[in-house]
Amino acid sequence: MSLRRSTRVQSQTVANTISSAVKAVTPGKKRARPRADPVKDAPSLSSGAIEALPASQDAQGFKIPTTPSPTKRRRPNPTTPIPPPLTPTPSAIGVMLTPQPIHSSGDIDDPLPTLPATPHGTNAPLTTPNGHRIAPQSTRGIRPPASTTNLTLLSDAKAHLISTDPTLRPLVEAHHCRVFDPSGLAEEIDPFRSLASGIMAQQVSGAAASSIKKKFIGLFPAGYKGSEHPGPPTFPAPGIVAATDLATLRTAGLSARKAEYIQGLAEKFESGELSAQMLSEAGDEEVMERLVAVRGLGKWSVEMFCCFGLKRMDMFSTGDLGVQRGMAIYKGRDVAKLKGKGGKWKYMSEKEMVETAERFRPYRSLFMWYMWRIETAPGQGGTNISTLN
Repeated sequence: MSLRRSTRVQSQTVANTISSAVKAVTPGKKRARPRADPVKDAPSLSSGAIEALPASQDAQGFKIPTTPSPTKRRRPNPTTPIPPPLTPTPSAIGVMLTPQPIHSSGDIDDPLPTLPATPHGTNAPLTTPNGHRIAPQSTRGIRPPASTTNLTLLSDAKAHLISTDPTLRPLVEAHHCRVFDPSGLAEEIDPFRSLASGIMAQQVSGAAASSIKKKFIGLFPAGYKGSEHPGPPTFPAPGIVAATDLATLRTAGLSARKAEYIQGLAEKFESGELSAQMLSEAGDEEVMERLVAVRGLGKWSVEMFCCFGLKRMDMFSTGDLGVQRGMAIYKGRDVAKLKGKGGKWKYMSEKEMVETAERFRPYRSLFMWYMWRIETAPGQGGTNISTLN
């Protein structure tokens, strides 16, 4: 049956409407846009325009990356040379030793008594915790020269250095070593006080060490815990320190480790394992062995105590940078060039130091002192020799 024309037109219009509605709900696939090529899409520039571009841009106008110029360091003023750092020797020794002369009576000094002395043992009078004084003793197993006394020990040592190496004469004659002269040998030393003070001085400045020591002494007033302690400025006896808890010791500014070391040192003196008598009578090797075995006392600290505290004449420290540098100068080397070499033994090997000093036995302590002295020549070193004196 044939449909009227109006009906056919109406049906076609409805179908077109549905088809349009379906297309509107279901989106078709989008075409991918081609990626822009900066070189191809960049506007072309005339030769005149290219020449007008800044040097930091290329022909397409893009910024050319540049490497920043290194920052220039200021050169130090050659007229004011920077001195090398100080060795730890002066500050540590200054805090370690607080000796008192024993030959003074009132305003007039009594003549120094003539006492036996030896290059192989202790030449300083030592004090015990109860205040007793121990005069220098004959070293066990060694007979000292009969002619050597506290009045002649330094002159004998200087003569030995000069006879061993005559080139040292100008240096020896120009500088007096008070450490080993008669007045220096007359200074009393409290071994416990000196060694404990040395522990306080480890790895801190001289000013900080002095402050800690003052606070430490202040922890123990007169009659502390029923003792006969007279109070500051007297250093506390080993028995008092050994009986004090670590928390109290730390209030003086000590680290936990240093407080343990000082208390352990006090216990060894209190038990008699260490004593002024032993330090006065024992030989160099025995003293070194007994003290280095104590926690907190390193080899360098013990060497300095034996040399400047006990006044032992044959000590030698290879681990002291000032001594190493001085020996390099003594050997005629340019320490300014060696300084940048690096390493622990940049100025001289330990083996060469020992071999060089061996010739000056049994007065290597004095030889070492003069190596500090030669190291303070202008432009050479930095040890404060006045502190060592």
